[in-house]
Amino acid sequence: MNIFISNLNYSTQDNELRELFENYGEVQSAKIIMDRETGRSRGFGFVEMPDTSSAEQAVSELNQKDFQGKRLNVSEARPKEDRPARGGGYNNNRGGGYNDRGGNDRRNNNW
Repeated sequence: MNIFISNLNYSTQDNELRELFENYGEVQSAKIIMDRETGRSRGFGFVEMPDTSSAEQAVSELNQKDFQGKRLNVSEARPKEDRPARGGGYNNNRGGGYNDRGGNDRRNNNW
């Protein structure tokens, strides 16, 4: 079972997350997601536990638990296709851009 953990302390390390979940059973992997540009934690991560009942117990007992000064949000991770779309791509259809570079509308408009 893949578990999503958010509201992690930015100083939490992968091994600390692993140790927290190992109290409930075998941990296959524990990964804190890092910002590609800064190399700093983004405050969330994932833990993979092969035994579903151990994973469910960990989710139940660790959700809303204080860990390293932060209250954790712990839930079963949803596959990408189950999450709402966040947009993306060029301009994200939000308008803007450079189509009006000081054309007639700007010159004739009394600001």
